[in-house]
Amino acid sequence: MYKKFIMQLFLCNLMIMAGSFCVKSLRLNQVASAPAFKITMEESLADFQVDRFFGRVRRASSGQRIVDYTVIEKEYKYSLSENDYQALLKIVQAEAGNEDEEGKMLVAGVVLNRVNSGKFPDTVLEVVMQQEKGTYQFSPVANGTYQRVKVTQDTVDAVDRVLKGEDLTKGALYFAARKAADPDKMKWFDCSLVKLFEHGGHEFFTNG
Repeated sequence: MYKKFIMQLFLCNLMIMAGSFCVKSLRLNQVASAPAFKITMEESLADFQVDRFFGRVRRASSGQRIVDYTVIEKEYKYSLSENDYQALLKIVQAEAGNEDEEGKMLVAGVVLNRVNSGKFPDTVLEVVMQQEKGTYQFSPVANGTYQRVKVTQDTVDAVDRVLKGEDLTKGALYFAARKAADPDKMKWFDCSLVKLFEHGGHEFFTNG
């Protein structure tokens, strides 16, 4: 009986020592892994913040890849009716279809400058169709090119950039292609307006 009691006491002490050893080992593992865990978390957060700065989220905090998507989309500055939007696309295509994107943006910008100026009609369609002493302001309307054009995606992209607020015009209200223009009309441009700059095949003017 005495020997049995001694044996049970010995086993109890052995179990207590083993449990204490396991707890200490677990704490040591936690302490050892803490710096590594902290570094991993900091690197993941840094990656997340850098990606977000450029407008996209490319990594989750766990480091796993996720699908790219745009966070911020630029809003439109101008709100046009469908008729006005189509008129703007067609006049830009007709006047600057062979120009680069900047050339297309400049033509669109001049039309919108006229809408906003108070010296011209108040809508894009009215500006495009405006006549002065029986003559259309835009030659593609007069010769029918405006009605026949097929608007390209490049023109849509250029016009949308202008509608979202990109203005390259420096306040221009007029433009002309000197090589194709009537010499008498170009005299009026040269004598009555202030030339601002040239781009592609067009010269851009404002009131004197």
